[in-house]
Amino acid sequence: MALESMSDQARIWRLVASHVWRSTLRWMHGGPASAFAPFNAVPTRLLIAPQDLRTADPTIAVDIYAGRFVFSGHFVEAGGQSPFEINPPSPDWARALHGFGWLRHLRAAETAMARSNARALIDEWIRLVGRRHGFAWEPGVVARRVLSWLSQSPLLLENCDRDFYRRFLKSLARQVRFLRKTVNEAPDGLPRLLATMAIAAASISMSGQGRFARMSLKRLDLELTRQILPDGGHISRNPGAVLEILADLLPIRQAFTSQGLPPSQAMMDAVDRMMPMIRFFRMGDGSFAHFNGMGATSGDLVATVLAYDDARGTPPSDAAHSGYQRLVAEDTLVVMDTGRPPPPMLSQYAHAGCLSFEMSSGRNRIVVNCGVSGKGHETWRKVARSTAAHSTLEYNSTSSCRFMAGHQLTRWLGSLIVAGPTQVPVSREEDDAGIHIAASHNGYAPQRVRHDRTIRLSRDGSVLEGRDMLEPTGTLPVGDHDRYVVRFHLHPGIKASLVRGGGAVLLMCADGEAWEFTAPDAQVSLEESIYLSDVHGHRHTEQIVVHERLRHRREVSWVFRRTATAKRQRRRGQGDEEPVETLI
Repeated sequence: MALESMSDQARIWRLVASHVWRSTLRWMHGGPASAFAPFNAVPTRLLIAPQDLRTADPTIAVDIYAGRFVFSGHFVEAGGQSPFEINPPSPDWARALHGFGWLRHLRAAETAMARSNARALIDEWIRLVGRRHGFAWEPGVVARRVLSWLSQSPLLLENCDRDFYRRFLKSLARQVRFLRKTVNEAPDGLPRLLATMAIAAASISMSGQGRFARMSLKRLDLELTRQILPDGGHISRNPGAVLEILADLLPIRQAFTSQGLPPSQAMMDAVDRMMPMIRFFRMGDGSFAHFNGMGATSGDLVATVLAYDDARGTPPSDAAHSGYQRLVAEDTLVVMDTGRPPPPMLSQYAHAGCLSFEMSSGRNRIVVNCGVSGKGHETWRKVARSTAAHSTLEYNSTSSCRFMAGHQLTRWLGSLIVAGPTQVPVSREEDDAGIHIAASHNGYAPQRVRHDRTIRLSRDGSVLEGRDMLEPTGTLPVGDHDRYVVRFHLHPGIKASLVRGGGAVLLMCADGEAWEFTAPDAQVSLEESIYLSDVHGHRHTEQIVVHERLRHRREVSWVFRRTATAKRQRRRGQGDEEPVETLI
């Protein structure tokens, strides 16, 4: 949406001023002058290699050796060139390349060829990019590269020659120095936290860093306390951020312990808060709910992280600080977004999905949001962030948040949220009849309406009832500008068909379970949709849609009712295993 108001413009220029100031400081502290400055503080050796918890695929090592690099949905064939000399097809591709996370695949191959290839690529990077600035020297990318080099150091340094060992350590130390100098100016949120984790990991892993270890741990504690909310969510409101943070933080905690430095209480508390939130966002099939930038879920990584959860804490029902509600009854699970958008500088990937929800029954995903494309295309990213891509109400074909778009400054700042819901009151009640959530948001206040949504999940999980209402807060617009749509995007595994002469929708799951959707006195239709967050790419699906006009009707009531079930049995003693299903 283009910027329309003077307040939006003023907000943008304040963000620009802040961005320019931070960029100036980062250039002064870690820019070209610093990069070419004499540097003698090179550690003599690595003491420890933090574990890499992410899944590796040795078959990818073959592609890398052949010069084929696939990141963020883009395929690039080097054709004899160094990949670091190729014009990147997208910023996300370049960040993945320079982050060196792909080294884990070479290590998994466990061959001399993979080891030699890894060293050659490291040497190419040091020679071609080691002192330049661009995508490779963004703080978040530098931090990811430092963590990757440290964790994959056994692959790189085992039986290597002395000259490579020294080149590697010298470059690594230079990158760590860059992070120490620029961490305060790193973009807020995950990039800054990642930088503090990389500094802490380097301080405990490299020799001669004793004076930095406790200092880096203290800085990490401060950042964890600030960014991890009391309920365990992240300030960006992206469910996937919690998983990514734990994947890096748990090995750092283990490294400090192995070196005789007990983890701080702040670090332990942060881990203890985040672990239940991993379970909070898991739907019935084990995948995370798709809110605010969450894409496809790495099931292997989730399982690995949860293996570190000794407490096995129960997920909260009311994650008020993160802005989410969780409703569970028998095998039915609903997760609802009931929060305001994050602060503008943390909103580059946030969505306009206030009051949207996702629903699963057993392993069946039923109602979803479209999620985030793994292809990294800006067009799909824009589609995914819109209100229309979420299972909620959309008014007048506009989103409940206003994004900075069509503006030259987006090249610097990204498409930030410059305006959106500022008030999202929520109430929750539980009784013998079920769980009841009532919430509203004022994201459409400029158009003089407020969206109210209530949902109730029955105690046996067989009925989800809801009501969406638009409450005018001023004079209604003239013409056709009072139209609204209530959408329910369906998972691709659901087969939907109109029944009862178009008055209801039958939803069939692959295991024989069935649900029926009705919206009394409303015209229900099935329309095309797309599911972006599938691990296999985009998938066509359908959405249930109710079209109305505010001048004719202010509210739409709707019901999802289970009409056929599938028997589900769990493996004894394995509470985190997925259900085993048999038809009845």
